[in-house]
Parts: sequence; structure tokens; C-alpha cells
Amino acid sequence: MTNYTSDLLRLLESRGYIHQLTDAEGLDSLAGKQIVPGYIGFDATAPSLHVGSLVQIMMLRRLQQSGHKPIVVMGGGTTKVGDPSGKDESRKLLGDADIDANIASIRRVFERFLTFGDGPTDAILVNNADWLDALEYVPFLRDIGRHFTINRMLSFDSVKLRLDREQPLTFLEFNYMILQAYDFLELSRRVSCRLQLGGSDQWGNIVNGIELSRRVDGTEVFGLTTPLITTADGGKMGKTASGAVWLNEDALPAYDYWQFWRNTQDADVGRFLRLFTDLPLDEIARLEALEGAEINEAKKVLANEATSMAHGREAAQAAAQTAETTFAGGGAGADLPGITLSEAPNLIAAIVALGFAASNKEVKRKLEEGAIRVNDEVVRDGGMVPKAGDKISFGKKKHGIIEA
Repeated sequence: MTNYTSDLLRLLESRGYIHQLTDAEGLDSLAGKQIVPGYIGFDATAPSLHVGSLVQIMMLRRLQQSGHKPIVVMGGGTTKVGDPSGKDESRKLLGDADIDANIASIRRVFERFLTFGDGPTDAILVNNADWLDALEYVPFLRDIGRHFTINRMLSFDSVKLRLDREQPLTFLEFNYMILQAYDFLELSRRVSCRLQLGGSDQWGNIVNGIELSRRVDGTEVFGLTTPLITTADGGKMGKTASGAVWLNEDALPAYDYWQFWRNTQDADVGRFLRLFTDLPLDEIARLEALEGAEINEAKKVLANEATSMAHGREAAQAAAQTAETTFAGGGAGADLPGITLSEAPNLIAAIVALGFAASNKEVKRKLEEGAIRVNDEVVRDGGMVPKAGDKISFGKKKHGIIEA
């Protein structure tokens, strides 16, 4: 453990958020003397963020919990360009109306995790389209572009990945890192922002913004990244066989969200409790020390706390009760995902419609393995026609209801 003196860095380190810091001593000193406004940018490519963005949202929450000011930067401008980081191909370009609708939808998630307002440590949400859309091309190239060399831009992983795999990288995307650096410069001018937070894949973009702010305005700003959050088996956080784990309830029901956390691997429970809940560290230490079947109790605590934060305590309690009814009582909980009879002409179609499998072929394989049950009875005939009220189970952890 590093001997940080500020509440901010002590909190972030104790819960496992710190991977890299541009100037640990400088940021620690600043955070001990004044309120530090810090930001993270989120592009609005969909109506909801997914759980892969949750560690970044929690970082903003920790910033506020330790007495500092979170700035949520929605990428109304940068979404029109597309971040090439970690991507093999260009993103679909969205129009202004779609981007605005996505931002409005995503904002609801942040309102669950942060306190917004006009106070010194209240969170604010800004849209980088406010300054990026107003840029004039030639003045921007002259005033900002001259601080970036092609040599260095070609060295970034986001660029090298595309080139090494002989995948096209458009000139539009090549500009993304310059625009993100410019965001930091604008935020330091507009709202006295002194800190950019992000995932480890954003390190190069963050350093660019720090250097640009120093060169153009002589402002001292800081950067901090989190480690890449993977599961114990090396998988990417939030990627499941049935798709992304969305944070908005209209994109993923609270029960499914609860179930995602309940299915956490044993080795990840303690780390995820530190990162994704507000439980005290001594309580987390007690929970992660549980062994054997008792570790399932820690997983339920994780599911309850994470779901309460994203969807509210009432939704978490309902999800937990549904799980208890489904697993322990053999019944059909009220919050299980459901489809209508019209979506279930046969068992195979019903399972695909419920999102339990990606293809008919996968369902047929599970039928042969005896892993599919209807009303707790093993079924091997994919052509059977479900009826209203049937509970369909896919393996041990996925359950759904056929509705009238």
C-alpha cells in the first residue's frame, strides 16, 4: 500500500481502482488541499451503457464520496467520430437525433449513482458537442493539431492494432485522440477540471490531454487509470453468452442484472464487492473469506448491493425473492423474463426468444445433454409446444416464463 495522504487516493487504492497515475504525489497533494473536479467521457453509441462501463461510473462515485466533484462528459461530439480503441472496425455513425436520445437515456443511470446539483461537490453532466461542433477546421488544425506528431499517433495501441491486422482505420477515427485531448483542455478552461479518469486502454489519450493543457495554457492537470477488469478465468467483464449486461432496466430486467452478479466466480467475489458496492472493507473481508457453499451467501450480498445501486433496493429485493422462489422453492418467480405464446411456436424458438441461446443449434445440443427442463421436468423434444404458465429452464441458472 502506498502512503497516500488524501482521502481520494486512499479510497481508490484500498478498493483496487488504481492502475496508473501521471503524477501521484502532485494529485495526492492537490486532493488534500482543494476540491478536485474530475471527469470521464462516455460515448453515446447505444441507449444504455453496459456493465463494462460500471467501474468508470463507480470511480466518479468514489470521487464524490471523498469530497470531490464528478464531471460526466457525454460524447455528443466524439460519438460522431468513433473511438478506435480496442476495435477492429469502424463503428456505425449515428445522427444527432439518435445521439441526443441515447444521452437522455444514459443520464438516468448516472442519476442512480451520483448526486447532481449546483453545489461544490455535486456532479454535473456536459456534452462535448457544445465545443466540438463549433470548431472551425483550419483554426483547429493550426492551434491544436500542431501539438501532435504523426510519429507518436502511430505508436498508440488503438492505431497499431488496426494496422497490424490490416484493418482500415479512417482519417475520421484517426482524429479521435486529438478531440479527446481537446476535451480535457476545454474542461480545464470551462469548469476548472484537473483530473481525467479512465480505463487502462485510455492511458495514451489521457496523457495527450495532459500535455496539450500544459503546452497551450500552462495548466497542470492529472490522469488516473483503472486496471482492465477481467474475470478470474481471464474473460472480459460483462461479456456473457447471451449478450451485454446493460445498465438500463428497459434494456435488461433487474432480475437478469441480479442474476449476473449472483453468478460471479468464487475468486472474483471479494474484488467485485470492493469495486462495485459501498460495503465497508471489513465486511467485505469477512464475506470473501467464506468457503465452500457459504461463498454463495457472499454472492447474494454482491447481487443485492449491485442491483440496489443500479435499480433501487425494491427491485433488488424482488429479484432476490424471485431467485429464492425459483431455485429453492421450485416455483416460478414473478420477475422471471417472459415471452408471449406467439413467440413460442415450439420449445427451441421459445429458448432463443428468451435470449438463453444464440442459435437453434445450441438449443439442440442442450436438449441432447438433458439440460433443458419445462416445469422442472427434463425435455428432449425441441418441437414440443409450450403453453401459458410454463417455466422453461436452460441449465441451472436461466429460467423464463411463457406468458398468455
